[in-house]
Amino acid sequence: MIEGKKNQLIRALEKLDCELRDGLRHGFFELSVTSEVIKGGNRRLTIRAGKSHQFVIAEEELKTTS
Repeated sequence: MIEGKKNQLIRALEKLDCELRDGLRHGFFELSVTSEVIKGGNRRLTIRAGKSHQFVIAEEELKTTS
């Protein structure tokens, strides 16, 4: 990981948390999360909540996260 730069898994989890909280504050919302394995064993995570947000998460990030 580049120093000072958040890894994609952390960014995705923060975005998911933000979208969920915003939806709950609003009262009515739809949220979906999908994942697929792509080139090199990486994961493409897509969060759909009005807009789509995609994150490519390296396989190594998954091994270092508890």
